Amino acid sequence: MADAWRIAPCALPARMGASITRDGVAFAVFSRNGDSVQLCLFDDDGEREIARLPLPCRSGDIHHGLLPNAKPGLRYGLRVEGPWQPERGHRFDATKLLVDPYATLIDRPFRWVSALAAPPSAGMDTAALVPRCIAVGSEPVQVRPGREQTPAFVYELGVKSFTMRHPDIPQPLRGTLAALTAEPVLAHLQRLGVSHVELMPVAAWMDERHLPPLGLSNAWGYNPVNFFALDPRLAPGGEADLRALCAAYAQAGIGVILDIVLNHTAESDEHGATICLRGLDNAVYYRHATDDPGKLINDTGCGHTLALDRAPVLRMATDALRHWRACGVAGFRFDLGTVMGRSDTGFSAEAPLFAALLQDPDLANALLIAEPWDIGPGGYRLGEFPSPFTEWNGRYRDDIRRFWRGDGAAGALATRLSGSADLFAGRHRGPNASINFIAAHDGFTLADLVAYAAKHNEANGEDNRDGDNDSHSWNNGLEGASEDAAVKAARERDIRALLATLFLSRSIPMLTAGDELGRTQFGNNNAYAQDNDGFWLDWAGADLELIAFVARLATLRGEYPLIRGESFLTGQPSEGSERPDATWLSADGAPLADADWHGLDVFGLLLAGPHDAVLIAFNRRDQPAVFAPPDALAGRAWRQVFCSSSAGGAAQLPPRSVSLFAEASRPTP
Repeated sequence: MADAWRIAPCALPARMGASITRDGVAFAVFSRNGDSVQLCLFDDDGEREIARLPLPCRSGDIHHGLLPNAKPGLRYGLRVEGPWQPERGHRFDATKLLVDPYATLIDRPFRWVSALAAPPSAGMDTAALVPRCIAVGSEPVQVRPGREQTPAFVYELGVKSFTMRHPDIPQPLRGTLAALTAEPVLAHLQRLGVSHVELMPVAAWMDERHLPPLGLSNAWGYNPVNFFALDPRLAPGGEADLRALCAAYAQAGIGVILDIVLNHTAESDEHGATICLRGLDNAVYYRHATDDPGKLINDTGCGHTLALDRAPVLRMATDALRHWRACGVAGFRFDLGTVMGRSDTGFSAEAPLFAALLQDPDLANALLIAEPWDIGPGGYRLGEFPSPFTEWNGRYRDDIRRFWRGDGAAGALATRLSGSADLFAGRHRGPNASINFIAAHDGFTLADLVAYAAKHNEANGEDNRDGDNDSHSWNNGLEGASEDAAVKAARERDIRALLATLFLSRSIPMLTAGDELGRTQFGNNNAYAQDNDGFWLDWAGADLELIAFVARLATLRGEYPLIRGESFLTGQPSEGSERPDATWLSADGAPLADADWHGLDVFGLLLAGPHDAVLIAFNRRDQPAVFAPPDALAGRAWRQVFCSSSAGGAAQLPPRSVSLFAEASRPTP
């Protein structure tokens, strides 16, 4: 059978990886320090390796060749011959079958087996342990005109956890992208007013090596192997499943954002697997210490860091993003985004990858959302990403939590409420540079935030050492689940106050799926390893009133444009207005002086335009608070249009509540 295959020289292909041509399948693989690259072919079932064919051509650092008459559906892998010199960063091992980093389809999920990390001296061939790549045709990339629409409401979800327990999704679809196109899912998103869904990673991933011995598995997907192939557990139909999802959501007026992990891979540290980039050219793809070429730099906390400032790695990253754009996605959220701007000398907003993205006619118009931190030196870079990036605002999360817990200043809340000008104005970016959130996939759920004063991560098997130790959470007097009516009422009140703060703030609100249902993770603030029934969303137990509450808040943002203004507040009247665009008010309706902010629990924000005005009022106290709005304009009166707690009024704010008043025409007597 092997004799039937011959590989021929060919011109350097325009695309990396496997390209379907009229003459067969052309291959192009980067390896600067490897001696030769072997193409490994498998039978139609992918079970038996039937040929190993060295790529016959080398153009610089790219090895290439043509497999004549080969057709789409060909199953293959790679092996690379080269030096085993770990002290110099070289870890070539031809006993390791490698996945093509440009493969867009693989035939099975990755799974951790210790043999994947065995040294060459062990002589352990890994062909039986590694998925096969499948050669497929590519769709032409069409550059879409204009910039993607700015999100109004981002909804973060994990495909499997969102769908596995949904009673109205057919059982065979649960846990897949196809499940997200079910009518009940779309109806829920539209009822909430979601403009964009942010999918937690859908690219093929592998469990961290410490999880299988604990009987655990990765539930989030932040451990990719390849940046082009969908995980077959989520997308059994491959790329077609994502295209169908994007098309269905576009029809419903919802954009799809992919959470992309362009900072590390599942190959981990020097004790990790060799399944892709490490075996192709470890010294180039991963960053090493400048004074010790054998030492991996660990700015990610995952054992190593992609060297995204190097041309072949940068090309791989941008090619992957173009591939996903061709599938119909609106944009990307970049996990540990500071890595994108790193070189050997540190972070820069002028880094090569940023420059490459911002000059690309398609990628520059996509939604680009950074998680603006990593764990490396100087890793917290909130507010420093180049326009048009938006950024997850961790300062917003912390300041809002601290205010409502009682140890944060009202002034900090005011800064976040008005769009975080302290972070974004200096780079001429508006409030929409900030993605506001109070809870995300990483950390406490919203319900747990007000029910647990400390983390409870024992189920993760790390003796509660993992996860954030300072979550600014509180338990309302009793740790964990409670049937005490007073405790439950206090927690429900605080959840609603937090949600109201989020949706009545300038900038873009983000909610994590299930927080509108009242979901719990039982105090676990690092549930990455909890892929089980107890942590999948409990649709049957959903809090229907809370769902309606969130939907109402999203509607208010649409009804009152002053809430979501796209420019920073100045304290001066806008054109045609009689009043300043923003006035901070004390409980008696008088403007606040700088000295008044200390220890402030009750205050309001008056937002005024030429033709309308709204007033947002906060009461952090455990008792009702007297509040006197300022005089309305002639012929108008203040009308309460929303209260996060029991119905209050213009004269009194309920305990621990947020209220919204609108200035309306006074009824004719």
